[in-house]
Amino acid sequence: MPHEFRSDSPVWIQLTDFLREMINSGQIPPRGKLPSINALMQEYGIADQTAQKAIRALRDEGLVRTHRGLGSYVIPPDERS
Repeated sequence: MPHEFRSDSPVWIQLTDFLREMINSGQIPPRGKLPSINALMQEYGIADQTAQKAIRALRDEGLVRTHRGLGSYVIPPDERS
C-alpha cells in the first residue's frame, strides 16, 4: 500500500480516504480484513491514535466492523445500514 500523505490535510483524514478507496475499489473485499493498527503505524510511520481515528471514522460510516482482538473487517454492501 504505497502512499504519501500531503501536508494540506490531517493524516487521519487522508488515511480514512485512502482506506475507503481501497474498500470501494475492492482492493479490500467485503469481509476482508483491514491492516491492523500496528501494521498501519509501521507502514506509514504514523501514531496509533492516527490509525485508530481513521478506522473509527470508517466504522462510523458503516463501512467496517471491529471485533476486539481480531481486527476490523469490511461490511458487505448489502449488510450496511
